[in-house]
Amino acid sequence: MIVKKYQFLLINTKIKEGLKMKKTICAIIVALFAYAPAGLAIEGVNLTLGASGQAGLFTATGKEVSTQSTHEDTEIAGVAYSSVFTEINVGRIAIGVDYVPDGLQSDTVESVKHDKTTSNTVNITENSLKVEFEDLTTAYVAVNLTDNFYVKAGMIQVDVLTQENLGTGGSYGDTSLDGTLVGFGYQHDLDAIFVRAEASYLEFDGATVNSTNSDNKASIKNLDGVTAKISIGKTF
Repeated sequence: MIVKKYQFLLINTKIKEGLKMKKTICAIIVALFAYAPAGLAIEGVNLTLGASGQAGLFTATGKEVSTQSTHEDTEIAGVAYSSVFTEINVGRIAIGVDYVPDGLQSDTVESVKHDKTTSNTVNITENSLKVEFEDLTTAYVAVNLTDNFYVKAGMIQVDVLTQENLGTGGSYGDTSLDGTLVGFGYQHDLDAIFVRAEASYLEFDGATVNSTNSDNKASIKNLDGVTAKISIGKTF
């Protein structure tokens, strides 16, 4: 079913909102790097750079509504990806941005839909589609509760690109998703670098998109998941 395209994770016609958030996040990244050289000369203010590897388990409910029928299903999927991050540290507070440079792709889903038009005629529609998630970006604030243990919260934005071949000749447009993150972690300092272990819970807003040449609608809801992350970095 077409609904499958929104069940392979991480997954509004809120394109304008998504673009506004992306501009805000980009501004934060620019500000971090622009401020870093000056910050290094200020006592108590430091720059951190690092890279992470993480894996997660997500669940989502997808729904497709057409003039003939309604289909709804829930799927669970696992993902693994890497990211880079930068932070400005002031005392026990860190303000950072985490960015996934590589796109995340779902498997290609194929389906065949049989619609009975008359007592002797059945219309067969074949569909295939693939979903790619790009520019997964998180802006966050972390607070050290002890010298090693910290908690964090942030905002997430990701672009959702669809690659479909629908028997109707239509398509569902690309969109973006906003979400939130909460997590906690432990940092162990070595001689020149540090190592972090972190666990997080992510929750994304729902989305609904319309077909370009029919009244069909596809939506995603209840998209959330948990991730485990290992990071290495250096504070200057």
